[in-house]
Amino acid sequence: MAGDALVRPTAEPSRRDWIAVMSTMLGAFMAVLDIQITNSSLKDIQGALSATLEEGSWISTSYLVAEIIMIPLTAWLVQLLSARRLAVWVSVGFLIASLLCSLAWSLESMIVFRALQGFTGGALIPLAFTMTLIKLPEHHRAKGMALFAITATFAPSIGPTLGGWLTENWGWEYIFYINVPPGLIMIAGLLYGLEKKAPHWELLKTTDYAGIATLGLGLGCLQVFLEEGHRKDWLESQLIVGLGSVALVSLILFVILQISRPNPLINLGVLRERNFGLASISSLGLGVGLYGSIYVLPLYLAQIQGYNALQIGEVIMWMGVPQLFLIPLVPKLMKIISPKWLCALGFALFGAASFFSGVLNPDFAGEQFQHIQIVRALGQPLVMVTVSLIATAYILPQDAGSASSLFNILRNLGGAIGIALLATLLDARAKVYFDYLRESIVPTNPQVEERLHLLTQTLGSEQAALAKLSQMVHEQAIIMAYNDAFHFIGIALGVSMLAILLTRKLPQNMAGGGAGH
Repeated sequence: MAGDALVRPTAEPSRRDWIAVMSTMLGAFMAVLDIQITNSSLKDIQGALSATLEEGSWISTSYLVAEIIMIPLTAWLVQLLSARRLAVWVSVGFLIASLLCSLAWSLESMIVFRALQGFTGGALIPLAFTMTLIKLPEHHRAKGMALFAITATFAPSIGPTLGGWLTENWGWEYIFYINVPPGLIMIAGLLYGLEKKAPHWELLKTTDYAGIATLGLGLGCLQVFLEEGHRKDWLESQLIVGLGSVALVSLILFVILQISRPNPLINLGVLRERNFGLASISSLGLGVGLYGSIYVLPLYLAQIQGYNALQIGEVIMWMGVPQLFLIPLVPKLMKIISPKWLCALGFALFGAASFFSGVLNPDFAGEQFQHIQIVRALGQPLVMVTVSLIATAYILPQDAGSASSLFNILRNLGGAIGIALLATLLDARAKVYFDYLRESIVPTNPQVEERLHLLTQTLGSEQAALAKLSQMVHEQAIIMAYNDAFHFIGIALGVSMLAILLTRKLPQNMAGGGAGH
């Protein structure tokens, strides 16, 4: 991002600067929202496109693969095209792709349009992060990161709710139409807020094309490997083994290329900076927590409690809505408490909420989750506003693009790795617990005998009673597996908290959010 950020801003940001930052934040919000918004509507979309459940999974996978390929290319494209040109082009592309998704006539067309939507949306996330670094001086950085936190935590929290409500009341096409009004506002804001700059086509001669190819191939294959691995039984599938091998070789080659070149696509040297390196580790754990929670909780409510999309959305909303009121308070808290301690407290609350969720039983439903969701809602803003500040506190302006790319890739990869591990964990632990419980279900056990007798009286036959008992044991085994999944998320967030506690203290003017001015 050298072309747009040679100096760290010190003057007060103008109205145009704030409009530019707010417009890119709106874009990032829409891009993150669109990751989750289709989840609660997948059944309806699959039905409309005559797709099976496994085929329908590609509607989400294609978006995520295209998005993660685009994120690291954004810094280079800003240098090549200018921030204004790139932001406007990808915003227009995102709107066109959204409208094409609503008009999809087959599964194949939907996958192509979702990939286009993910590719254009993928640039909007690091653009918002980078605009905060290059448009706002240090004493306003906390406000910028608070806005970025809304895109990263509030958008996934309300995505399933909004998607479920639109699908139930209007039809699944409206989850794509909803992008049009904010998209037009965003484009107008970008045209006004970002200054015109000439493109630097001469950069095409010195571009690290090998780096682009190895990174794009590596991240794309890794994302499909993680998304589809569990469905295809991991190493039992030749496709998954092949994808994993290509991803590994490509990413190793990418790292070698970046280390050995004077002008790398991404400066991996930023990871050596203590705060950025440790905050990147915490970003991986944060991805597990953010996306893992939004994966496991709806699955549990649907599978065990029989909730529909709208009911699930109402439970998740308890995590999302309070954050809107809490996020603006975090910069004020930073004037009193060090960002490092606020971030650690946020991870502790978020992790504690995950451990509180790991005490499930057949009667534990939406109502019981409400207070846990509020604890999550208290923790997430404390993390999201501060972790980006801690990560970028000592990053040089010319490394803003590399830092933005790496930080956002790691959070997304943390989510993808977390979901893949959680899906596998749920299956494996449910089988272990079922075998363990089955050993106790023997006719000589007086409690089993009594329960069978009661069930036989209720259901009218011993065969029906045995089937019901087997169903209850299966359900109990699955619930115990969900408890393990929530504990796993809690542990990942605990590791993130420890990483943050090892970071350096922030500069006074940044830590105080204005204390120095």
